[in-house]
Amino acid sequence: MKNNTGQSMRIIHRYLGFFLAGIMAMYALSGMMMVYRNTDTFKRTVEVEQQLDQDLTPDALGKALKIKGFAVTDQSDAVIYFKEGTYNRQTGIANYTVKKLPLLLDKMEKLHKATTDSPVYWLNLFFGASLLFFVVSSFWMFMPHTSVFKKGLYFSLAGMVLTVLLLFL
Repeated sequence: MKNNTGQSMRIIHRYLGFFLAGIMAMYALSGMMMVYRNTDTFKRTVEVEQQLDQDLTPDALGKALKIKGFAVTDQSDAVIYFKEGTYNRQTGIANYTVKKLPLLLDKMEKLHKATTDSPVYWLNLFFGASLLFFVVSSFWMFMPHTSVFKKGLYFSLAGMVLTVLLLFL
């Protein structure tokens, strides 16, 4: 029975790994990219012209534009100036710049950060469960009496200790 369990775990581990190779690569790349999400790394400047209601107050303008850290720098009777651009009170046109990720990187980031509001949140759940299976099934890759298995246990313990230390930094 034990041999069958070990063999089954190795087979499932192998083919699930092949099946998920593409999605693992995407999550790895998007995870590394997200380390830089509070910077402009990978982002490009995009010019935006947006038609809004006329004669908005500065507060209403900030809410309408949904710009993080929106702040008015100057204003006149006709124009509101803000760091990213201008808003013409008479025409309702806002001209401003935003920093955006290229389309593919933006899609990868959205998939990586999917919540239950996303139609593909189930993918994150499946992927997380698969990674957990990889963790457990990896202990069936080698016979318990071998030196490779024993060394693997030491490496696993070291990885767990490092993880706990990183959690509290």
